[in-house]
Amino acid sequence: MAGRFPPRPTPTTLRGGDVVVPTGVPRQVTAPGRRRAWAPTGPLDLGLVLGPLRRGPGDPTFRATPDGSVWRATRTPQGPGTLRVALRSGIAEAEAWGPGAEWLLEQLPDLLGASDVPDAFEPRHRLLALASKRRPGLRLTRTGLVLESLIPSILEQKVTTDEAYRAWRLLVRKFGEPAPGPAPGRMHVMPGPRTWALIPSWEWHRAGVDDKRASTILRAVRVAARLEQATGMEPAEAQARLEVVPGIGPWTSAETVQRSHGAPDSVTVGDLHLPGIVGFALAGDRHADDEVMLSLLEPYAGQRHRAARLILLSGCVPPRRAPRMRRGDIGRL
Repeated sequence: MAGRFPPRPTPTTLRGGDVVVPTGVPRQVTAPGRRRAWAPTGPLDLGLVLGPLRRGPGDPTFRATPDGSVWRATRTPQGPGTLRVALRSGIAEAEAWGPGAEWLLEQLPDLLGASDVPDAFEPRHRLLALASKRRPGLRLTRTGLVLESLIPSILEQKVTTDEAYRAWRLLVRKFGEPAPGPAPGRMHVMPGPRTWALIPSWEWHRAGVDDKRASTILRAVRVAARLEQATGMEPAEAQARLEVVPGIGPWTSAETVQRSHGAPDSVTVGDLHLPGIVGFALAGDRHADDEVMLSLLEPYAGQRHRAARLILLSGCVPPRRAPRMRRGDIGRL
């Protein structure tokens, strides 16, 4: 993930927002869609670039398949769409379906990090130099979509990642729509703003979402058009616009623009674990707070998010000294 403490590694997820993209026999697609091929100018790792877009192993909007493809179902300004991307001999081959297919293909280079400038990062610590060298395919994705990153970020406020992932999975599958095209089974496009606004209060409760987070999402979708306009702003201006909505603070806005804008300097503040991870990695201080974290990242001004991302990918995290946060489920109340 881009800012929260990374989940326990599974067969398809690694620390720092990396997704393992399996390799194998090419998938046979029965219904061809619109196609596009794009040649990146440098190394490209699909799992590293697109990993932050996945919200847990069961995310109904994201899938990595055994043929080496990454599937993504999303709601574009033109409507719902499904995108399949695979790397073949260094070329990104994409195919898209649905009303949003053309828009997804137009945005493909930005999605795969074409607007990112990884050479702007100059490591000042040995740990980051090694992490950067070992992950040459890391680029920061830019989706050009705000709401699809904002809503799951709101769901992740003040709860465990398992609770947030479960809520996102249940709500998208119940109120979203099946992904267009021959997408892998049970993939869905997230609901549109009006559908989010009409979700009954008891459905939020069943999904384990408290009234505070649900109310924040409802306030956000009422001004969805204004929030989506933030994609044309600089990341700092976009964060300021998002934070006008009550319930959206610096943590949520940073988590959003890291994905929607590919913002290399939008470091996540207000996180429970990230300051301790950065402090431990760069100064051996597992008790660092936001102020200490920002001072340690000051040499990377302009690239602080990339630095934090590389620290997470390095695996240099402090050993646990306390039990895991207890998972709650208000849906059982």
